Amino acid sequence: MPELPEVETTLNGITPLLTGKTIKAINIYQKQLRWPIPSTIKKKLTGTKVQHCRRRAKYLILETTGGSLIIHLGMSGSLHIIKSSIPAQKHDHFEMVLTNNQCLRLRDPRRFGAVLWGGNSPESHKLLKDLGPEPLDKDLPADHLYVVTRKRKRNIRDTLLDGHLIAGVGNIYANEALFLAGIRPTREAGSLSKPACRRLLVAIQQVLTAAIKAGGTTLKDFQSPTGNPGYFKQSLQVYGRELGACTSCGQPIKAKMVGSRRCFYCTKCQR
Repeated sequence: MPELPEVETTLNGITPLLTGKTIKAINIYQKQLRWPIPSTIKKKLTGTKVQHCRRRAKYLILETTGGSLIIHLGMSGSLHIIKSSIPAQKHDHFEMVLTNNQCLRLRDPRRFGAVLWGGNSPESHKLLKDLGPEPLDKDLPADHLYVVTRKRKRNIRDTLLDGHLIAGVGNIYANEALFLAGIRPTREAGSLSKPACRRLLVAIQQVLTAAIKAGGTTLKDFQSPTGNPGYFKQSLQVYGRELGACTSCGQPIKAKMVGSRRCFYCTKCQR
């Protein structure tokens, strides 16, 4: 599933190719994604100009002179900017055709992605309005994690996945950050000390920054708008490395089902 670094990589790929361009047409080949694509966006966006592209958590926001579009890549979605003359493929469900004969096309085999109308205030959309702060926000207080985890009995890995507390930290990077911080993912969130929470926030920021520089992580489906895979997979310390040797102590990495997702950790290095 594309997580924050993959979405940021996608943003970096599409922004220079979309900004300032005029939308010639909107084509919807399959409207039933996670939520139906509103048919009204054809009229609302045709003839408008793309002014700004940005990310909020794992959502992409394309702001135009006629309003904004919110895109989520779901489990297997990817965006590609290609020539509009190239025929749509089986899993191509949505496209934004530009007047320069390029188009932004959404490919989503599993159809868990979303294309939604954000109007003039996308931050007020029900999917975005209650999101927590961005983990890479320079103004994020050092004690943010300590404040939001007090009295929480939920494990720290699942707590990090709660977008209402901190936005966009997915399972891959939560596991990696917890390893870097030396914290076991099954620990009760409220049991972490203030220094441990500060250490964890720094680890989250380091892991996300490194992943963005590497173009994200390709496990199965993700590729950038240019078709390149993400190379952070080669840097993963624990995620997906069950029984592999810990890079710090050599002990086997353990995997455990916690809720609906597996977490990975070293029983010696993480407490």
